[in-house]
Amino acid sequence: MTTTMEDYYDGSRTFSWLADFIDVPIDQVNFLLTQFTALILAGFLRTFLSPVAVTAATRHVFGLVIGLALGYFCFGRQAIHLAGLPALCYIAMRTQNPRNIQRVVLTTAMLYLSCVHYHRQMYNYGSYTLDITGPLMVITQKVTSLAYSIHDGLTRREEELTPTQRYQAVKKMPTTLEYFSYVFHFQALMAGPVIFYRDYIDFIHGRNLTGARALTGCDKNSAHYDEIVLEPSPSPVVIKKVIVSLLCAAMFVTFIPTYPIQKLKDDDFLENTTVFYKMWFLMVTTMLVRFKYYHAWIFADAICNNSGFGFNGYDTNGEPKWDLASNVDVYGFEMSLNMRDSIEHWNKGTNRWLRSIVYERTQYNKLVFTYALSALWHGFYPGYYLTFANGAFFTMVSRITRRNIRPYFLGSKGMKFLYDALTFTTTRFLMAYMTFSFILLEFIPSVKMYLYVYLIPHIIGLTLLVIAPRLPKIPSHKKVTEKESKTSQELINGTARKSM
Repeated sequence: MTTTMEDYYDGSRTFSWLADFIDVPIDQVNFLLTQFTALILAGFLRTFLSPVAVTAATRHVFGLVIGLALGYFCFGRQAIHLAGLPALCYIAMRTQNPRNIQRVVLTTAMLYLSCVHYHRQMYNYGSYTLDITGPLMVITQKVTSLAYSIHDGLTRREEELTPTQRYQAVKKMPTTLEYFSYVFHFQALMAGPVIFYRDYIDFIHGRNLTGARALTGCDKNSAHYDEIVLEPSPSPVVIKKVIVSLLCAAMFVTFIPTYPIQKLKDDDFLENTTVFYKMWFLMVTTMLVRFKYYHAWIFADAICNNSGFGFNGYDTNGEPKWDLASNVDVYGFEMSLNMRDSIEHWNKGTNRWLRSIVYERTQYNKLVFTYALSALWHGFYPGYYLTFANGAFFTMVSRITRRNIRPYFLGSKGMKFLYDALTFTTTRFLMAYMTFSFILLEFIPSVKMYLYVYLIPHIIGLTLLVIAPRLPKIPSHKKVTEKESKTSQELINGTARKSM
């Protein structure tokens, strides 16, 4: 007996009539309704339940209750997992030695999440239906990052910590209300981003505005550091982000039928198209799928901003920044010159999480362990592991190439521009080549695509790994200045804007 989306999805059917009317699956309709509801309630939280108007407990309860209600509306009985994973992790936090708490919580959370991932693959293989794994992945990030922060705050000396670890360190165990409010707060429950405990507690108590003063250049030791900082209205940036989010959704819905990812499994497409067309198709279809993520993440960012969360001080021009909760920099990702910049601008919350619990704490094979945890966190589809294995490989290739070949192009502005133009183009190809298997999910179709493009990127990568380290070193005095090195990025960005 085949399990369909209708059988597997356990969310509310109240708005099935709307789903039928606009011809959109009920899971997506419910997701949109919860996000628009969260956007409205976020404004209510900022306006009527501000830190100066109500107690912290009131704000905790409001965020907790709304989060649970939206979770149950969207996932029905599956919402029990939203409570089950954090409950087990909280028991571990309260009972385990702080020196080992981070390992126990990480193991508990990942085992629970893995069981849910496995269940979905068994009963709903290859489906893109909205289910509980999305919010559960964000909750896993929250509870594990909190466990590491508690470990840092209670067992390690400040001089042993990195600046980020020192800032995020938690020196006392959260109360039950604080913990579950942090886990379930509605602003970031459905689509993230992961918000670290210290930032959330500062927001609840209104200390985020005081902390923002440090970004304007005021000395923390001055008498004015604890002054009340008037929060600028988030309305302009919220409206802008909602509009951009809806435009991204429109782009995805309009053009993805023309470039469906499933076409990569079509024998006619594989056998009767050129390598160049296949690469072009990969670039377009993966870009269109990214617009789905842009829509969800930018809208979630708008929800956080509308509640007052996300204010990050002022820039050098005195303009307010609302990027503390931003999960993606669309322009930064699409116009990046190398893989490092691409990765930094994509799913930034997850990048911070992986850096804080793996990369900064691992002595050896940092890259391998970081990509391995990221793959396990996503689930067990073979396509995920192909993507992250390729990510680790091509990240290593790009590092060695940049270290050994880039100096040859730093003798003049023209050569530097040529190098950046080449890396810009190569990065676009590589991101499509690495990530299509993440979307396709399946192993055999992904490997067939690799073979039909003759593994050209892999072969070039292996060649660079062998040859690049053996090239003669270029003296440092031949390199252009930092000011000159920015010219290529500006020229490429300007050219791109003209062509858009």
